[in-house]
Amino acid sequence: MNNINLGYACINMQLSCPQQWGNQPRGVERITTNRTMIRRTFDERGLPYASELALKNCRDLLKILQWNEAHDIKFFRLTSNMFPWASEYNLSDLPDFNAIRDALQAAGDFVRLHEHRITSHPGPFNKLTSPNERVILNTIRDLDHHGEVFDMLGLSRTPYNKLNIHVGAHYNNKPMALANFNKNFHRLSEGAKSRLTVENDDKASLYSTKELHDEVYLKIGIPVVHDLHHHTFCTGGLDQEEALLTAAMTWGDIKPVVHYSQSRSVEHDDPKIRANAHSDSYWTPVNTCGLDVDVMLECKHKEIGLYAMRDLLAKGGVLVERT
Repeated sequence: MNNINLGYACINMQLSCPQQWGNQPRGVERITTNRTMIRRTFDERGLPYASELALKNCRDLLKILQWNEAHDIKFFRLTSNMFPWASEYNLSDLPDFNAIRDALQAAGDFVRLHEHRITSHPGPFNKLTSPNERVILNTIRDLDHHGEVFDMLGLSRTPYNKLNIHVGAHYNNKPMALANFNKNFHRLSEGAKSRLTVENDDKASLYSTKELHDEVYLKIGIPVVHDLHHHTFCTGGLDQEEALLTAAMTWGDIKPVVHYSQSRSVEHDDPKIRANAHSDSYWTPVNTCGLDVDVMLECKHKEIGLYAMRDLLAKGGVLVERT
């Protein structure tokens, strides 16, 4: 019988919206790692306020991990928004840096003690493929920032604690774009480079799992994250099982990660919604083709969707990893 480890991404619905999702009375404080601000507020209030929000986010990370442990969830994607406007400063410049460092160390200690897996998915504006040097420098800064945060958490410098991105744009010249990606990869800090993975896209004009295997993994050794939903829109000539197996073999001794969501358009029976948009929850269990993988669930309802997936898998006789 297959055994699947499920995770969810960035936000705990019941903790971040305790009245709406957690059946909590008014006055219960929200727990989240996504406190941020608009640019105007940052310009007006500066580093002290950014530091205040970041410290609250870092302290709440431990609370979320503790909640996950209590609910048998060992896999979590860390938000990229823990440090508001992080591109504008060095972490060590924050007034609360020492307290932030201590909070991240406490969260990392908890992760190691309870054997959780933590990953992240830096945003789509990160493009190592770009012919524009300014875009490349901004991308390097952001990915290096993620690597620094993971180092402060004490996470392994391996794809087990992956920083996952899309190769992304092709600029009407895929060979050039891929060559740029592979070249610029080597400009990253070791904290970012050692954790980087690439994910297949959800548009036929972009990059399939097969292309990422052939043009990225075989050339610079980056593991490929296979997104089952994306594959339906960009197959690269492989069926789902072939693509999943192709991606899984790029991970070596590290347990692969796959992503799973379903079509929001189908879920709401609304053709006006993009077919590749992520669903709120699930109605079909994930099929990992018998592989031992960790599954990051990308539905909009986060841990609520994870509960739904557990029920679907249980009905199909699949074990979900629990403590």
